[in-house]
Amino acid sequence: MDKPMNSLDQHFHLPHVRHVDRSRPIQWLKMGWEDMRANLGASLPYGIILAALGYFILSFAADKPYLFTAAISGFFLIGPIAAAGLYEISRRQERGERISFFGSLSSLRGHADSVAYFGAFLAIALISWERMSAILFALLFQGELAEVSNFFSSVFLSGEHLSFVFAYAMVGGILAAVVFALSAIAIPMLMDRDTDSVTAAMTSLRTVQMNFDTMALWAAIIVAMVLIGFATMMIGMVILLPLLGHASWHAYRELVE
Repeated sequence: MDKPMNSLDQHFHLPHVRHVDRSRPIQWLKMGWEDMRANLGASLPYGIILAALGYFILSFAADKPYLFTAAISGFFLIGPIAAAGLYEISRRQERGERISFFGSLSSLRGHADSVAYFGAFLAIALISWERMSAILFALLFQGELAEVSNFFSSVFLSGEHLSFVFAYAMVGGILAAVVFALSAIAIPMLMDRDTDSVTAAMTSLRTVQMNFDTMALWAAIIVAMVLIGFATMMIGMVILLPLLGHASWHAYRELVE
């Protein structure tokens, strides 16, 4: 049952948000898979480009452990913007239309201002996390930094740096939760409606508030799939990133009336 209007709705005139069953993320993935299969030529270039970009960033950060971990986290922050063209592909697919990769890029121009404002917010969040990550390493990490190849096992899993691991996880987790709550359905909404970035962010926050269990599961699925992509040296990202982008469109369409 939908919850009554709260202060967010009153101040920002938010659209109606539905309450959905916690099993729905699996259906979003299935619908995203169908969209990707039907539009491989338009969808896969996003995966290829983003996987190549991610591989370049990780290669650059390979000898800088604090930057390496921040780079991995950064994928979760920039993902909603990077998938904007995929939302347009799913939107056209929903209407029975087809659009090319370049056509999906061109469609972004019609929403350039609102998407750019939201992108600026995500960029600030990413830069802030990189700086906080460096500060946490400088203040709390004791000992020699391990090579990236065994960094996680020697630092996060060894039990020898518990205060650092706790602070790093807490700060990073809080930032990630805030960004996810504000962006989970914001970019699809900006691509679909004539609205502003603040209203889209508040609608996303309202959606997470009303569907906390469901959105927590959706966030966990996103994290797991992105980590699989990293574990496969970005090769898995070619498929997983477009899949998540298309699935996120269906999450938005089901959650926001």
